[in-house]
Amino acid sequence: MSKTDRELLFKSFKYFAYTLLLMFSAPVVIYQAFKNQTHPMYWPVLIVGVLLAIAAIAMGFYSIKVIMRAFFGKR
Repeated sequence: MSKTDRELLFKSFKYFAYTLLLMFSAPVVIYQAFKNQTHPMYWPVLIVGVLLAIAAIAMGFYSIKVIMRAFFGKR
């Protein structure tokens, strides 16, 4: 049984913080876009919100991957 890599564990916590930031900011941006559908900036704001949501999902998977590598090592 290998020991936990503490540096990698703290790095994964940093990635989880970024994930949480994206998870809360993406719905807010998407909501603001749908609230102002008649505004000329509707499409750019909506696209930014969708990209933030995709980034939140990707960062979630990556941060889980890093935390698993910290606990179990690289295989």
